[in-house]
Amino acid sequence: MSEPPWLAWARELQALAQTSLHYTQSEYDKERYERVREIAVAMMAAGSEATPETILDLFARQAGYATPKVDVRAAIIRDDKILMVPELIDGGRWSLPGGSADVNSSPSECVIREVHEETGYVVEIRKLAAVIDRNRHAYLPEPFQAYKLFFLCEIVGGSPRGSIETGQPTFFPPNALPELSPARVIPEHIALMFDHHADPSLPTYYD
Repeated sequence: MSEPPWLAWARELQALAQTSLHYTQSEYDKERYERVREIAVAMMAAGSEATPETILDLFARQAGYATPKVDVRAAIIRDDKILMVPELIDGGRWSLPGGSADVNSSPSECVIREVHEETGYVVEIRKLAAVIDRNRHAYLPEPFQAYKLFFLCEIVGGSPRGSIETGQPTFFPPNALPELSPARVIPEHIALMFDHHADPSLPTYYD
């Protein structure tokens, strides 16, 4: 699943418009940058099923200097199986526990909290295994760029349960993975987590 060029162009135009609108003091320049954002909206609407109004609202809610989003994921491997959760919002397709990082929390705090909220387990982090630019890999295309942080974690307490966003957590062997949620995790990176689990001395992967 490769990202179409128009999406990268539209995303960059949106980021330029957002940053420029944040800094400019000129009303004339504001009009020009708002027009740049409108062009980005038109490009995304033409290449997707979303309406221009929906995309414009999404973009207009972004303010300040444009930077990538941050997504944290936990790789919890036990008995050569990895813990996954079904994402209810994605039709029950499966992902590693995790989600968008929260303001005023460190990445490690975020992933520990996400695991507990989505699975019921209490974990400790053993290693930052990978820092990945999702746009450089075969994820489902998204309007915004995001960095994905993958942590190897170990269960130290709790008991399994679902949440309002996810179903019952389940362990799967690498050769029998369920249908994945392609916006959240891909087979390549699950395999990478097994590699790091097998050899903790491997250096952190990064793009």
